[in-house]
Amino acid sequence: MYVCTCMYLLRCVSKLYDTKEIVKQRLLCHLRVGLHFLHYISQLEAEAVLDNRQLLAFQVRSRDIDWRQYVQPLDTRIRSGGVYLDKQADFVSNHRRAVDDQNRRELLVCHDMMGNYLEDRHFHSSEKYDDYRFLHWSAVDYFCYFSHKYVTIPPSGWLNAAHRHGVPVLGTYIVEADSLLVEVLASEESVDRTVAALTRLCLHFGFEGWLVNVEVTVPQTSMPNLHRFVRELRSATESQVPHGRVFWYDSVIETGALLWQNELNARNVDFFRISDAMLINYAWNDGHLERSASLARQEGSPQHRVFMGLDVFGRSRKGGFQSLDTMERIAQNGFSAGIFAPAWSFETLRNWQGYDISKANGDEEVNAAFLSRNESWWARLWPLLATHPYQALPFYTDFCVGSGQASFVRGSRDASATGRPFFNLSRQSLQPSVPLDKNARHCFHTAFTGGSSLEVINYERAFRLFVTEFVLPRGVLLLGYAYRMDDASRDHTFDVVVRLSPFQRHSQDLYLFCGSYNTNIVAPHLCYISPMDDPLPSGLAPVQLRQSSGLLGDGWRVRYYLARFDGPVVVKDIGLKCRRSLASTSDAYLGAIYVQGLFQEDWMATQSSQKASIDVYGRQLWENLT
Repeated sequence: MYVCTCMYLLRCVSKLYDTKEIVKQRLLCHLRVGLHFLHYISQLEAEAVLDNRQLLAFQVRSRDIDWRQYVQPLDTRIRSGGVYLDKQADFVSNHRRAVDDQNRRELLVCHDMMGNYLEDRHFHSSEKYDDYRFLHWSAVDYFCYFSHKYVTIPPSGWLNAAHRHGVPVLGTYIVEADSLLVEVLASEESVDRTVAALTRLCLHFGFEGWLVNVEVTVPQTSMPNLHRFVRELRSATESQVPHGRVFWYDSVIETGALLWQNELNARNVDFFRISDAMLINYAWNDGHLERSASLARQEGSPQHRVFMGLDVFGRSRKGGFQSLDTMERIAQNGFSAGIFAPAWSFETLRNWQGYDISKANGDEEVNAAFLSRNESWWARLWPLLATHPYQALPFYTDFCVGSGQASFVRGSRDASATGRPFFNLSRQSLQPSVPLDKNARHCFHTAFTGGSSLEVINYERAFRLFVTEFVLPRGVLLLGYAYRMDDASRDHTFDVVVRLSPFQRHSQDLYLFCGSYNTNIVAPHLCYISPMDDPLPSGLAPVQLRQSSGLLGDGWRVRYYLARFDGPVVVKDIGLKCRRSLASTSDAYLGAIYVQGLFQEDWMATQSSQKASIDVYGRQLWENLT
């Protein structure tokens, strides 16, 4: 939008010198409106706070902006407590272990890419559609936007993407100049003013807290006020900011010396006590892990409050595609992890086959290479991470990653100015629960809605897309999806697979295949149901995925399924099972999916012979799991 406005204003200026007076007045009016719009847009651009004068005076461009209009609040309903999937992460399977107090390990992702505030600083879209995007929110407990500027305020795009997935966001308070901290710690009053100013930033911009990183030596006489600063910041953040948290970075010790300990020990434990969690510097070894665990036990504190650093660039410990070795040591010792710079998968493309990642309009090869490397990196670590199932209904996604070579509407490319290439993380939709890796990939040349779809690459077995805890207390399931198959012959099949369990006995399950069948087939453990040809009652299908009986743009189709069970059920997994002949090279795509639990009245009001009635309790169709 910003680029389109600038281009329009330039055209207006070029016409001012060769038009009649009345036309000039109209053009001048358009110029004034356009310039006002550009000024307003500039106020929405993310920025850091550089000094205490700016911080205390609340000197930010957007001080008069109500960010509640532009930033989605943290959605705490969207997901439930974590589960470990172990090596079965890509299967539609019943294997999962609930996270509890004994095995809890959390994940902080610290996004530090080339200084940050790059294309992501814009509220409105840039055209660099290949830029770094984070997609694997279901394993993340906290997301930190990091820069080496004094006070780092997360851009709205990151806030919206994280909040939509239920992930709280931290800004960064980093001190790398002695004079800044001297001003803050001069007195108790100056400490309290700084705490109030930082809390105001959280409330104004809509993020959840701070990573505090003091990278200077602190005079011994100022240490009481540094402790006061962390203690009061935590108190204010937790009491005033919804879901507020304060993390302390392992840097300054009890004497005020800047000495990274790479462990939790007696020299930094005071900061551990007065913060919500501590992020340990990434140069640790096995001895550091043992001593940290021992002190956490002495403190009576759960080890998941200690986040051991993992630098993906491999400083001090293995990184890159060998990061699994580092993560295994963290997990085996029961600690949480703090991943530094996961944008390694994007930044290092410059050194890998010489990709140019700086093109202003993006590059198709860079985009594909980044997404492939990113999926592969996260897939390696996933068996050690806890996945948070989606639990809120209705559930809808079009798989948009927050960028696109174009925008699509019901399968058709948007030919207007708004259909240009875009990078806008606020447009990111809910993402799959597990890495796609070798099962599917993001496709940008065709999509149902937004900027991308999922292209199937695994035609051999069913694979998981979403880990869920969708409770259907009335036992009525409505599922819809948009798909495209280049070859719709009988040799090519496309099924969305739903795994269900009884409401209270999760040791049993039933698989529901939602594909193209002549009739509904209800059998023990496996049911195959056919799509509905008859229209749904008004209001049951969402606007984004309206029911349609024919082909839509670019060969896309929409299917809907309605199933009623004879008791409450829980949807535990949603995946895909596609098949094509060995000789075929035709492709299949998933563009959107919708899940909702309905009332019995909705079932009765739907006049269709294809709706499925499944007596899973009465006929004992559940499969007992061992």
